Amino acid sequence: MASNFKSLNVVLLCLLLLRTSAVLAAPLPCSAPEYHQFDFWVGDWEAFETSTGAKDAHVRVDRILDGCVLREQYDGDNGHRGQSFSLYDSSRKIWRQSWVTNRGEFLAIEGKLQGNTMVLSGSDLSASGRQQLVRGNWRPVAGGVRETAFTSTDGGKAWKQWFDLTFRPAKSDHDNTPDDQRAVAALDTEYQAAVKKNDEITMARLLADDFVLVTGSGKTYRKADLLQEARSGRIVYQHQEDAARTVRVWGDTAVVTAKLWEKGTDAGRPFDKTVWFSDTYVRTPHGWRYVFGQSSLPLPAR
Repeated sequence: MASNFKSLNVVLLCLLLLRTSAVLAAPLPCSAPEYHQFDFWVGDWEAFETSTGAKDAHVRVDRILDGCVLREQYDGDNGHRGQSFSLYDSSRKIWRQSWVTNRGEFLAIEGKLQGNTMVLSGSDLSASGRQQLVRGNWRPVAGGVRETAFTSTDGGKAWKQWFDLTFRPAKSDHDNTPDDQRAVAALDTEYQAAVKKNDEITMARLLADDFVLVTGSGKTYRKADLLQEARSGRIVYQHQEDAARTVRVWGDTAVVTAKLWEKGTDAGRPFDKTVWFSDTYVRTPHGWRYVFGQSSLPLPAR
């Protein structure tokens, strides 16, 4: 009897081990590579209009339902809110996405990964009730994701851009402040060096298009003024260095304060002066840009 009981236990243990092995060997749902083609969009993002850099929305994309579905939560700065749900349909081997909003809007699109770009398309009704085709492209870019949408009212012969957004990682008040301080300090050093060498190309890259400089005497200069000055070569610098510099960062805005020593000739006339200045930088989808400068009157000579 004891021998039979022992044999039964061995059989039960073997069955349990076989069942466990089968469970462990079974693939997890949605674990195949196809289900992760859109993972580059997962994250906590701030969305900006690509052409202007204007903030559009806060967007969070995460995985739900055991990782099988991408859920987008869109909170527009103008009160427009929506959610989309994207999944890989293995039976049809395509991606499908549905989009709903707090304004009663609905859109269903589908498609595939083409190269490094997710391309989803479908049909919709315009605000006037006219049938139109819709196509959305998502692709990874340096430091984020770019989403561009187009519409067509002639069956796809001509396409018109609907919107163009660039997603950048959302920043908390404590995120990357030391890194941002170092980055802005390096850019300010690069800018001062460019001024010293009359390097118009570097200055143009770092200056925002709407840049303004206000001097202690009340004069104002814009980007075009400074680039023209560099282009002319009228000013020749011996020294253009700053000291006692501090960099403070508040989210997407940074202020550099320092004492600047300038020495050289202006149209052959010598100058030698020291001023305090503050430079304001703003984070854009294309990196930090110098948007505003202010300098003091020359400090008394020692």
